Amino acid sequence: MISSAVFSRYARSLADVVLELKDDATVERDLNLYGEIFRAVPDLLDTFHNPAIPKDVKHRILSELLAKYPASRITGNFLKVLLDHNRIRYFQEIFDLYTRTVNERRGIVTAQVVSAAPLSEKELSELRESLSRATGKSVILDLRTDKDLLGGLVVRVGSTVYDGSVRRHLAEMQQRLME
Repeated sequence: MISSAVFSRYARSLADVVLELKDDATVERDLNLYGEIFRAVPDLLDTFHNPAIPKDVKHRILSELLAKYPASRITGNFLKVLLDHNRIRYFQEIFDLYTRTVNERRGIVTAQVVSAAPLSEKELSELRESLSRATGKSVILDLRTDKDLLGGLVVRVGSTVYDGSVRRHLAEMQQRLME
């Protein structure tokens, strides 16, 4: 497996170009489309990575894809660079880092929120506002439910975890009672 530092270089380079040209919305849309294509047809990435298949065949396949599913010049060139450097099989990892990089530069963070049950719109709004105040940035909520969670929330923003779960409160209470 290739180091995430390598993925990060590709992601940062793309972010540099995209933000300089102010074409982030178009490129994000294109990358989402190609992410869906690669998820729907995983053999495609295997084909691009297969050393037994000549490079010109791989380029022809990519060109046909770009003709069938048009993308901006930036996105097309980026996919070709990934193919030329045998990194296209790591498309999703690079795309995830690209998204994170662009969001960081825009002052946006993603918070992974795990709750026992779905949250109401009001609760989501209050949570987003509270996290925005705590981080000083705009917040995108990545929501998940976990039936094993007794209640409350567990929120991760970057490397910081806010554990407001009932399980944690019960564990703390048990610890205090044992003292």
